[in-house]
Amino acid sequence: MTVLVCALISLVLLFADLVIKGWAEAVNVYQADYFLGFIRWNFEENPGMAFGMLANNRTGMIVITALTVVMIIGLVVLFFTAFKHNKPARVGLAIIEAGAIGNLVDRLILGYVRDMVDVSPIGFGVCNFADFYITGGAVFLIFVIMFIGKDAVLPLKKKWRDAAKAEAEEKERAKAAKKQ
Repeated sequence: MTVLVCALISLVLLFADLVIKGWAEAVNVYQADYFLGFIRWNFEENPGMAFGMLANNRTGMIVITALTVVMIIGLVVLFFTAFKHNKPARVGLAIIEAGAIGNLVDRLILGYVRDMVDVSPIGFGVCNFADFYITGGAVFLIFVIMFIGKDAVLPLKKKWRDAAKAEAEEKERAKAAKKQ
């Protein structure tokens, strides 16, 4: 069931990203004033990666595109291996996957990524919803790895800490029994 839910999350987010990008490009969206002083609509074609880096470097962008494909495959592998029993982590991976695929689709089909959310007053330039998915999904995934579940680095709940302790003790007993 988790696989289907995560696939649905990824597909819905990917669809939303591509639709918003299509709309922003079709109307060449531009908002003169920043809302709340830090965000506005401003469509841009980004032939590079973050902040337009490597925009004029074809070889660099080929490498970045190849690394994106490797990352997407790596996320799928992590989904079915390291995180196969961690539902919250799988959701984080699904969110990151949607963003990575959304930007990859743009790069492969158009030769550039469509950006439209200008947050340059806070130092991030112009980005898109796929970028938000990647960033938000990564922050969520780190939070899960650090604090959620018995396998977390620092489990928040006492029951998770107790379960982790019991599992570690069981492993020690099995290890000791094996030595005898």
